[in-house]
Amino acid sequence: MEPEVALVTAGVEYDVLGLGYYDLTDEQRAEVTALHPRPGFKQAILRAFTEGIAPKPETTFGNVKADVLERYVPGFRRGNFVDTILDSPWPE
Repeated sequence: MEPEVALVTAGVEYDVLGLGYYDLTDEQRAEVTALHPRPGFKQAILRAFTEGIAPKPETTFGNVKADVLERYVPGFRRGNFVDTILDSPWPE
């Protein structure tokens, strides 16, 4: 992966998922959040994910976006890889 892509990926993983959270000290995290506060971040990003993918739920097959729709969109039913194979029109 290109260095810029790796850096952005690491930033998203840290900021959104908390991966590497304990790699920084409490003081370092406090310094970062003083400059970049996170009021309501978790709910805001989940709302943004939901609003962005709800109109095209078919794009969630086989990825973590299905988790978002399953939690926030009533009646959403995630696709299932096994069902897709078994329901394939191909004969045995």
